[in-house]
Amino acid sequence: MTFLGLYNYWVYILLLVVGLYAVLVKGNYIKRMIGLGIFQSAVFLLFISMDKVEGGTGPIFRVPPQGPDLYANPLPQVLILTAIVVGIAVTALGLALAVRIKEEYGSIEEEDIERLDREP
Repeated sequence: MTFLGLYNYWVYILLLVVGLYAVLVKGNYIKRMIGLGIFQSAVFLLFISMDKVEGGTGPIFRVPPQGPDLYANPLPQVLILTAIVVGIAVTALGLALAVRIKEEYGSIEEEDIERLDREP
């Protein structure tokens, strides 16, 4: 494998860094939720990239046994489906909290909310 042949890992690293940057640095709660979604997508890409087996087929057994003896692992696909459902739930909860914060404080910027909390 060449250095550039692993482009899917470079995309994974780029998405991971962009998502982590948005979650840690941005003060807007909506932008943080978008960053979290990008971060989750990077993790999905990593799991899907590891699932590929060169020359492997789906784990479907035939009667009588014939064909290749090399099968792809279905576990990463199951984990990704579960992670997608959890990611949607986390995003929905985060956006609902952002709406509630906007109603209460009139802003979704972290600095504005901290300033309003400090005022008597």
